[in-house]
Amino acid sequence: NHLGRVFMGKKISIGRTFVGPDYPPYLIAEIGLNHNGSMMLAKEHIQSAAKAGANLVKFQKRDLKELALDDFLDSLFKKCPSLGRTQREVREILELTKEQIIELREISFQHGLDFSFSVFDLKSLEFALEMDLNVIKIPSHSATNFPLIKALTQTDKPIILSLGGTTWEEKEQIISLLGDTDVVLMHCISSYPTKDEELKLDTIKELDNKFNRVVGYSGHEKSAYLVSVCAVMLGATSIERHVTTDRTMYGHDQAASLEPLGLQRLVRDVKTIKKILGDGEKRIWESESESMEKLRQKFV
Repeated sequence: NHLGRVFMGKKISIGRTFVGPDYPPYLIAEIGLNHNGSMMLAKEHIQSAAKAGANLVKFQKRDLKELALDDFLDSLFKKCPSLGRTQREVREILELTKEQIIELREISFQHGLDFSFSVFDLKSLEFALEMDLNVIKIPSHSATNFPLIKALTQTDKPIILSLGGTTWEEKEQIISLLGDTDVVLMHCISSYPTKDEELKLDTIKELDNKFNRVVGYSGHEKSAYLVSVCAVMLGATSIERHVTTDRTMYGHDQAASLEPLGLQRLVRDVKTIKKILGDGEKRIWESESESMEKLRQKFV
């Protein structure tokens, strides 16, 4: 068993950092595909995340042959034509090699960041296990890939699992399959960008009450700062945000991402929320007593 295992899953450890209701929010900078196939840009994203004070940077790893059928891969890619003409061309441009991922992991460690990537298939999971990552991410795309989840539960690795697009029945199946595996369940809406009325942040409390696991939030909405603060106020123990150096840059997820200054502000402010909320006990502070003594003298 790895460090920090607690029955009923109310805290887990990712490397040397605890994640749970009694700890500061864990900030995940999802670089994802925003590197646009450029190692230079990927490294800039890592440096930006480190400067902001994020805990972890995350990329993506997929095996195209396992991910999709040829009909899909050969279909036109309309979202960002500058990246490529077909889904296959775009995916091949954006897919990092094993050597590139190993290099990016070392750079992340040098900047004091933990490192992970989303796994979309069993071959990518094999690579993640070879790299001995401290945590492995299952994206919403693969949340109902039960063979993948089962394979991961047979390791000692904690999981961050996004639940976008899943029904409550599917969520219950996922939890049943996870058993006592350490996991952060990430409330998520799989639309890009997500409309405010679709966010359903009250699901954070519902997940906590129903499954009694560590719960976080992974968001894709344009109002990222406000929504992330609200999510922590509602009990999210971790926040995952797409990050970019420039939201106007061409690319897959740039428009729904945080720029460096926005990420810095978010990290700073969500980590002060627990201090602001307090521990539920009302106290009379010394600073308050002095003020009240002066004010009350006026009524004598």
